[in-house]
Amino acid sequence: MEKKESLKKEIDFSAKSAGFSSRIFGIIKFILGICLLPFVYSTSVSFLNEFAVLEKSLQDYFWTGIISLLILYLFIWEPVIIYVKGQKLLELIFSFFRPLVRVAPYLLPIYTIVLFMVYGVLSLVFKSPDLVNVFIFLFGFSIGLHLVFSAKSLRGKQEDFLKSNYIFGFSFLYIINLAILSFCLSAIINAFSFVNFSNNSFQMAKGIFSAVFKQLFLR
Repeated sequence: MEKKESLKKEIDFSAKSAGFSSRIFGIIKFILGICLLPFVYSTSVSFLNEFAVLEKSLQDYFWTGIISLLILYLFIWEPVIIYVKGQKLLELIFSFFRPLVRVAPYLLPIYTIVLFMVYGVLSLVFKSPDLVNVFIFLFGFSIGLHLVFSAKSLRGKQEDFLKSNYIFGFSFLYIINLAILSFCLSAIINAFSFVNFSNNSFQMAKGIFSAVFKQLFLR
């Protein structure tokens, strides 16, 4: 009888410890998520500034791709099966390294990466400017697909203390996705500079952190 009570106390203590550790980790992720928000802002502004130098037709094709995905998702059909297939492909690719199997499907926009590689092959054969237009549209559609369903997956996670998984996870994957998209665009379109995007993002985020620090500690 005493052994059963002792075992029960140990189990209760372990459960409480696990719950406490989970909450502490949740608070840390929440703080890190808040710290990532200046980078979310800076990468968004830097991307839009860099994107604005492109030809108007290219901009239109990209935004049409994103809008098409949103219309399809909101009013016609949720292409979740396409997103899931992409996740399974990434799980297969990174099956050799367990930690990446859990992270890569959320972090990497697999269809955007595949489209970039396909474009690299086709551009060696076809020199038509229409090829760029088609792939810019597909880039918009694929990046929209990945962000929408990754956000939905993160938001649906249970026991997300303070929504830390969502705030930290989505902020981080948004920044990485925008960086990957910027790299792809810079490789395809000369007017888009990945170096400028990266430098401007960093300097802008640095300025935000500096301003917040001065307001809090140097007033």
